[in-house]
Amino acid sequence: MHTDRFEAPFALARRRDGDLVRTALVAGDRIRDLTAAELGAPELNAFLSDPDWDRLAALAAADGDWMPLSGAVLTAPVAPRQVLQAGANYRQHVIELVAAGLTQNSDRTPDEARAFAAKLMDERAAHGEPYFFIGLPACVVGDDVPLVLPAYSDVHDWELELAVVIGREAFRVAPEQAMDHVAGYTICNDITTRDLVFRADMKEIGTDWYRAKNAPGFLPTGPFLVPAPFVDGPDVNVQLALNGQTMQDASTSDLLFGIPALISGASQTMPLLPGDLLLTGSPAGNGQHWRRFLQDGDVMTGSIAGLGTQTVRCIAGAPPRTAAG
Repeated sequence: MHTDRFEAPFALARRRDGDLVRTALVAGDRIRDLTAAELGAPELNAFLSDPDWDRLAALAAADGDWMPLSGAVLTAPVAPRQVLQAGANYRQHVIELVAAGLTQNSDRTPDEARAFAAKLMDERAAHGEPYFFIGLPACVVGDDVPLVLPAYSDVHDWELELAVVIGREAFRVAPEQAMDHVAGYTICNDITTRDLVFRADMKEIGTDWYRAKNAPGFLPTGPFLVPAPFVDGPDVNVQLALNGQTMQDASTSDLLFGIPALISGASQTMPLLPGDLLLTGSPAGNGQHWRRFLQDGDVMTGSIAGLGTQTVRCIAGAPPRTAAG
């Protein structure tokens, strides 16, 4: 059930109704299902390809079969065909990571290491390119289901992120046109199993994002899709609390590569499709920083200004079955 607010006049959501998932309109503390005729499209991704926000604004202001939002069970507000994720994209976070390594492996003082790292990041922003990897759409879930922590590791980590929801298809677009392809924004928590990020059996091949980030439910998303006209994506606060204690707290204004650069860069390889998710990176303050990882019974509360709040409850996964079992 959801009582958390967003600041926009209305937003989209997807509501569970028994075994069905229905596209819904949320306005204030009310929610109502949307028929294809009301949406003006056969399904949500088709609507996002050419969103008519004026149509939904009129519905949000009209009488209808509204229900209390507090009684609704919401799932992920989108059903993406592709999920792209940006890595190492918060400037200050990366500076601190690089500086920490330099102070351990060189004669630089902490201030000298941070200054050197800042220069590296500024050069990367000016002349480099965003770093992307891909996630599995099947991992996208709502916070209506608990996060099951696989028993094969004790180092499952959180990474709260602003997620761009693609609208009109984007293929090899310039940064100047990139924002024309944004339908809206939502919240994603990019769960990562830290001890699987690098292959122990063959370090030469580098990172293994498939195993580290793609267990069932590892992309809690939503609960709302807020239209782009209502969100200042380049400057919103991203905050995650673990059991009530703030662990991440930053602004997207610190992104090394901003949203237009990310959309443009990702679209150079493969078309971004309506409803796809593009995660923009996660700020400092994950479990690896705090040396504290997710445990059975933990509750993560992820908030992004203007997008509401998601609450994810963690439960321990079943131990792996033995050959005899």
